[in-house]
Amino acid sequence: MAILSYNEIVQKKVIEYNGEPYEVLSSHVFRMQQRKPVNQTKMKHLVSGKVIEISFHQNESMPEADIETINAQYLYTNKGESWFAEEGNPKNRFSFPEDAVHEKIQWLKANATVEVMLFKEKPVTIKIPVKVELRVTDAPPAVKGDTATGGSKLVTLESGAQINTPLFINEGDILRINTDTGEYNERVEKA
Repeated sequence: MAILSYNEIVQKKVIEYNGEPYEVLSSHVFRMQQRKPVNQTKMKHLVSGKVIEISFHQNESMPEADIETINAQYLYTNKGESWFAEEGNPKNRFSFPEDAVHEKIQWLKANATVEVMLFKEKPVTIKIPVKVELRVTDAPPAVKGDTATGGSKLVTLESGAQINTPLFINEGDILRINTDTGEYNERVEKA
């Protein structure tokens, strides 16, 4: 476990702050007039998803969180919990509260492989691929003359998520979706 000085606490690092794992979303080192430099950060709690803003001063240092990862399969979501099973060890099952991982599981099909982050040997959150391919299960037909509004329509994907796509997308098409932004990227396969 490495100790990071105040200016090494940068984006994408996972640190242990007050005994809890936090991922650094953004950091900005600056000095105000004749004061010492400060690193102003935005950090996301890996378990609750709560975002906080913390300023680290020149004399402060933080331990890097000891994060391990395992591969797991997404099983299902039921009664407010999303269930996963460790790959190669299906007896090792664990769950997360649905509201803590909803932004990620909406892009997953059953049996999709995800990376589970472990902190002190307990699962804290999941990481999914930046791009996923999903089949369109419901797409309203394009109406002639409908392009005045920008030419997009709301379609439903096999994972249950809904996104805006161009008018030429039909039911059965396979689309590549950017999971960070939740936006349509391209059509991979035409139905």
